[in-house]
Amino acid sequence: MLVHFTIQISIITFYICSCVLLLICATYSTDQSIMADDDFTSGDSGASATYPVQCSSLRKNGFVMLKGHPCKIVDMTTSKTGKHGHAKVHLTGLDIFTQKKYEDICPSTHNMDVPNVTRKDYQVVDLAEGYLTLMDDGGETREDLKVPEGDLGKDIEKRVASGENFMVSVMKAIDDEHVVGIKNMTS
Repeated sequence: MLVHFTIQISIITFYICSCVLLLICATYSTDQSIMADDDFTSGDSGASATYPVQCSSLRKNGFVMLKGHPCKIVDMTTSKTGKHGHAKVHLTGLDIFTQKKYEDICPSTHNMDVPNVTRKDYQVVDLAEGYLTLMDDGGETREDLKVPEGDLGKDIEKRVASGENFMVSVMKAIDDEHVVGIKNMTS
């Protein structure tokens, strides 16, 4: 009778293990079919719009994200270590697109986000309905940037109207691009 009982336990154990194995296989195959439905045909390069930098290593005239805006640091002061243990860095920056002033305070050992900022020059080809037609060094054109507001925009409109050949500098940060300056073309 003991042998019969041992055989029954072995059969039950085998049955339970088989059911668990089937359940695992079914779950795995379901996960694979879900993954096979993913569409990877389009996407970005995976590069982040920002990268972390320790606050104490930031410098004046560098870039930093302040209150969610890409800014150029115009003033930076560090306070001494206080009773809570961290030296504080007081940052003042100007938004690189709007020139609006932003301030923030951060412990010197903490990280802050720094935007990936690029600057590229384009030759101005035309201006129509408030949008610039720009050409890069490779001859590729784009028509997606608006004429900036203020004195810069008025200067661009005046130069285009007079038929002058000139270039504009376009700054890009955080998936946003704006014309930020004018350059005379060198012959």
